[in-house]
Amino acid sequence: MRVVVDFDTCQSNAVCMGILPAVFEVRDDGYLYVLEEHPGEELRSLVEQAVTSCPTGAISIGEE
Repeated sequence: MRVVVDFDTCQSNAVCMGILPAVFEVRDDGYLYVLEEHPGEELRSLVEQAVTSCPTGAISIGEE
């Protein structure tokens, strides 16, 4: 699985970071960073939760 973020749509509101801080981080510069683009399958349910919780729909899951 690969975490995909549409940075043109992302508003860096940190909802995803609240769900999965090991993968998503909003830094002091106000931008979202993906810390782990290819998280393990054990994190899939949390990544899916971040996808569905994103207010702008900027996050998706790509399959390798």
